[in-house]
Amino acid sequence: MADSKTEKVKKAAGTIGLVTPLAAVAPEAPPADEEWQLPGGSARVYYGQGQKGVIRPVVLADGFNLGPTDFDWLYDQLENGRFPFVSRLRQRGRTLILVGFDERSESILRNAETMTAAIMRTIAEQLGDARLLVGGFSMGGIVARYALAKLETQRIDHRTAVYLSFDSPHRGGWVPIGLQAFAHYLAEVDDTYLRQIGSPAAQQMLWRYLDRVDGTPKESPLRTEFKEQLRRVGGWPRIPRLLAVSNGRGDGVGNGVRAGAKTLSCAGPLFDGTHLLAQSQGDPAEVAVLNGLLGGPHTITTRGFPELDGAPGGTLESFGILGDALAASGENVDIAHRSVCFVPSVSAVSIRDLDQQDGLYVNIDSLPPDESDLDDFLLSENNDPHSLMTPELGDWVLDRLPD
Repeated sequence: MADSKTEKVKKAAGTIGLVTPLAAVAPEAPPADEEWQLPGGSARVYYGQGQKGVIRPVVLADGFNLGPTDFDWLYDQLENGRFPFVSRLRQRGRTLILVGFDERSESILRNAETMTAAIMRTIAEQLGDARLLVGGFSMGGIVARYALAKLETQRIDHRTAVYLSFDSPHRGGWVPIGLQAFAHYLAEVDDTYLRQIGSPAAQQMLWRYLDRVDGTPKESPLRTEFKEQLRRVGGWPRIPRLLAVSNGRGDGVGNGVRAGAKTLSCAGPLFDGTHLLAQSQGDPAEVAVLNGLLGGPHTITTRGFPELDGAPGGTLESFGILGDALAASGENVDIAHRSVCFVPSVSAVSIRDLDQQDGLYVNIDSLPPDESDLDDFLLSENNDPHSLMTPELGDWVLDRLPD
């Protein structure tokens, strides 16, 4: 391969983010009232409006990505999108504690230790005896779930009245198998994308994982082990009220991505003949053909999967991020579908597994609420971007803060 073309491939691979483009930059967040150093992470503390200490705390953990928490990006997503969640929370006299991790892709079990330290520091620092709301966004909701459940098995009082997960993949998340194969394919010249998809946290969260280009997608052993560790601490915390919100719809209507349709295709000069398809139910179902300067063609298939890309749920620009990175490197790319499902609605509210088509597309609104593992939940009117703070979700959360 010519050196110039190798460098173009490396440039593209090094900017592909699983959740956001790795080059994404957010405006600088306002100074926090306190910053805490924690084992394996840190926290930024924002007092309630007009207050001078930690009062009626809300403790929320960051989600998945590669590298340390970007607090500027996290704050920007919560405050400057469709709903000013930070301002509204502080106006209610609540202290917001944002918990970040030194490595967001580290094992959920390891990052749960950071979350545990944040909870105990909050209890030690708070003024008054108000009970806490503890939770997190995406992976952060799973981290908080495990941390609280483990504290209960240790008979440690976490003083938490409400647990909240925000579009967290309780029954598993979804990254298209074709994209996972492409991450392995690119690793010959740059393994950045593979380090994200193959990281401990990603393997623990993903419903199915591909361990090599020509492998068979299956549940990762790391996910199997994590599920066992979660079972050993009871699965869920039992003391707080369990709440969740989903960025996906609850009526069973998907996002419009048609099963088997081309989502992304390349016409050279680097990956001519490469194309990726939306997941279909075929046995086998073709989901990608990888070809170009790194070899091929490699045909990637699955067997017996439901139509996950088009399912109701919070979406990611999974194909859009990849396509933009390739286009920036000079590739002729056609992106037919930028976004697909990442956290199915049934996973975010823990009411169905992901292995059956009927369960994945079930009308949750018609089901008895007690079929969920949660005490209460809210689904979105639309299949919105994953972890997007919207007025309907933000107001619902604020109305359920502990007294």
